[in-house]
Amino acid sequence: MSDKALLFLELGGLVLVLGVLARLAGTLRLSPIPLYLLAGLAVGEGGLIPLVTSDEFVEIGADVGVVLLLLMLGLEYSGRELIAGLRTTAPAGLLDLVLNSAPGLIAGLLLGLGAVPSLFLAGVTYISSSGVVAKLVADLGWLGNRETPVVLSILVFEDLVMAVALPVLGAIALGGTLVGAIAAVAAALAAVALILTLAARHGEQMSRLAFAGSDEVNLLTLMGITLVVAGAAEQLHVSAAVGAFLVGIGVSGEAADKARVLVTPLRDLFAAVFFVFFGLSIDPATMPGVLLPASVLVVVTALTKMITGGVAARRRGVGRRGRRRAGTALIARGEFSIVIAGLGLAAGGDTRLAPLAAAYVLLTAVIGPIAARLADRPARSAGRLGRLSSKGEATAPAPTPAEEGPPAPG
Repeated sequence: MSDKALLFLELGGLVLVLGVLARLAGTLRLSPIPLYLLAGLAVGEGGLIPLVTSDEFVEIGADVGVVLLLLMLGLEYSGRELIAGLRTTAPAGLLDLVLNSAPGLIAGLLLGLGAVPSLFLAGVTYISSSGVVAKLVADLGWLGNRETPVVLSILVFEDLVMAVALPVLGAIALGGTLVGAIAAVAAALAAVALILTLAARHGEQMSRLAFAGSDEVNLLTLMGITLVVAGAAEQLHVSAAVGAFLVGIGVSGEAADKARVLVTPLRDLFAAVFFVFFGLSIDPATMPGVLLPASVLVVVTALTKMITGGVAARRRGVGRRGRRRAGTALIARGEFSIVIAGLGLAAGGDTRLAPLAAAYVLLTAVIGPIAARLADRPARSAGRLGRLSSKGEATAPAPTPAEEGPPAPG
């Protein structure tokens, strides 16, 4: 069989399986993310049916998936809203940094990984997965919730911290100079500040100029701008996902409404590929020896993320259920954590660092969506009881503002 034929067969079979899993998740009223991750484990190294020729294509598709996920999130908010959110969320962001990096640092030292690998493990436990969170809030219908801008502000704060930390960690890993790391940090922060300023002041005018043609022209223009900015962001040591998010922020008004319709099908396809690739990159054989410490880290950092999300949402006047949703949405770790673990290995770290990070990330990526679904269940139960009461079959009080918080504007 030719390589091209095998490539099409593998990709076609994989996409068909993803369709079946998405249908199953819909039937079970769950996010499909855990099923996608398990599918990736099944076709990865050491899995049941390893991919032979399509793994490189899947990797590229996964990168595009993260970019599209964050682009769609950015389209939901304006530059002014984001800047205001960052100002309000800064104290919670600093709390997030302390609470969620400390467990990794302490665990690394207790496990005898050494000071430098423990520093990398702190980065692994600190940062939530933008890709998983973006998919999660879309799947659960949380985009219009009052806590969602809070969650996004924390994610952006974390990515800005990574814009500072990754060049420094990269210099440690690759033996680079401190001056080079500082220059990379300055360039990254300047680029983010410039794009946010332009988006806040001129987003609507730029959108009208750039997206005034047919759907074909608009889609090609948006995808081209997004990929170029994502590549430039990656070069400046800001993640490509952050670059895509900032492009979405810059598209405003009617153009943003059109863009959401055009990009949604592409996002759904490539996002599924991203989660499959994430599972594909993990060798199941490396897991058993690190499951215990990884599980302990999961429990501790799930609680600290719940605290972070709850504090940030409460500062914005969100009710109890919204605070629970904000906390659970942040539990999952993902792409950034794997990158940081890879840098730790390049720095000559303990060989246990990679499987420990992989097991930790996989567990949080599976548990996070399930916890988020459970956090939203009381509100759904109350809604069902309310509908029953209208038929005279049951009675239940409606949720109070203190429980749910007022509806999101718009």
